[in-house]
Amino acid sequence: MHHRSLLALAATATLLSGARADVTLHPLFSDHTVLQRAVPVRVWGWADAGEAVTVTFAGQSKNTTAAADGKWSVKLDALKVGEPQVLTAKGKNTVTVNDVLVGEVWLCSGQSNMGMNVQGSQNFPQEKDAANHPLLRMFTVRSGSALTPQEKCDGTWQVSAPEVVGGFSAAAYFFGREVQEKLGVPVGLINSSVGGTAIEAWTSMDVMKPKAELAPLLESWEKQIAAGQSPEAQAKHAEAMAKWKDDVEAAKAASKPAPRAPAGPGRQPLDTNRPANLFNGKIAPLVGYALRGAIWYQGESNAGNGPLYALQLPLMIADWRQRWGAEFPFAWVQLPLFQAHTTGPGAPAGWADVREAMTQSLAVPNTGMSINLELGEADNIHPKNKQEIGHRLALWARAKVYGEKIPYSGPLYAGHEIKGSEVIVRFQHTDGGLKQKEGELNSFAIAGADKVWHWAKSRIVGETLIVSSPEVPAPAAVRYAWASNPDVILFNGAGLPAGPFRTDDWK
Repeated sequence: MHHRSLLALAATATLLSGARADVTLHPLFSDHTVLQRAVPVRVWGWADAGEAVTVTFAGQSKNTTAAADGKWSVKLDALKVGEPQVLTAKGKNTVTVNDVLVGEVWLCSGQSNMGMNVQGSQNFPQEKDAANHPLLRMFTVRSGSALTPQEKCDGTWQVSAPEVVGGFSAAAYFFGREVQEKLGVPVGLINSSVGGTAIEAWTSMDVMKPKAELAPLLESWEKQIAAGQSPEAQAKHAEAMAKWKDDVEAAKAASKPAPRAPAGPGRQPLDTNRPANLFNGKIAPLVGYALRGAIWYQGESNAGNGPLYALQLPLMIADWRQRWGAEFPFAWVQLPLFQAHTTGPGAPAGWADVREAMTQSLAVPNTGMSINLELGEADNIHPKNKQEIGHRLALWARAKVYGEKIPYSGPLYAGHEIKGSEVIVRFQHTDGGLKQKEGELNSFAIAGADKVWHWAKSRIVGETLIVSSPEVPAPAAVRYAWASNPDVILFNGAGLPAGPFRTDDWK
């Protein structure tokens, strides 16, 4: 072999071994990152098997050796808030991460209303101008769905500024901005969300498999995937694709718009709604990154199946907490009003059942729910007032996570008694007393043993509400705002709306 070729080969080999030897960090540990304060912080990455690695940050140095599969990790002792600093990971090479802050880190996840960006929310020009918040940073997880739990994800940290804020998750940004301003410490937000997705996609297969209630859902998916993979389906799809390509050429020749490509053959293995796919691709890679807590805005894709969601939401919370090894605070956005306005007291309840499942999930310790009933828009599934959504989540965090003495929830049903023709309803979170909108508004309904619902009048007496209807002399049950788009009439003294409720469990 020619001398030059040998040299080139040797150089290539050196390059390859060098590339293999490079110490790398998980993408969350990149410029502008925020590390969680006051807890031990795990830092991890990859290197050559057996390579010695030293991580240095804030006056600490931690040493370790990469395992046989190249993985390594160290734990930094609890960190304090301070000036931006540099983090290094040193093996045969040195990786330097600049502008690292210590503060509060929140995971923000869900479907399109969590994904919806600041540019799409109300008053964007003013929000853009006011977006210089050097202590507020967001990491958007760009990776997609995966068939098995992944270790790495794509994404970069961005510092809040007018030129980038438009692309931030609006619900997360308005939440994080308030927490940052009120605490005066850095805040890091990790946005991992995908539009139009169901909660089962965000939950691991490990915890769903043993649940008998979820078996029909999981089996149905496997059947759909198998059908799409069958030779007949594949052949039919190939035929449709060939015809479509001809149609595109014909459209081009006739200067007409091209027709849409045919849909794939059945459900595909990487479908973003397939159970566990988003957990695998967009949550599993984050596990172990030290967090304060998580916020969740999802449920639209599961609306209409509340009883199952009442199982699924607590299951997903337990799943994530178990993997992080911490019972971190977890709060969700209760779905606001949507769809056609209520037509009658016994009309189909639509989204009410998923709101009920969300309320029931408050039984899980260290959780919270912001009530947002009146913030919805009948004809827009993506309400633009994300400022108030973020604010209400921030009230919960300020009160329950950070210990501020402030009202943080709208009134929640706490019990009732029936006295003659009246139902007396008690509430938690009446801060400053119950308040009710005046006028002929239909929101409370009562029914007797016949289960026929009638609109009812309600009046406030002290901390209770008294509900009655002349048509129901012997009431058996009461409902409030039990519809996809109800009249929202009940608030507390802090201006926060009451959560919808029912005292019956009738089908």
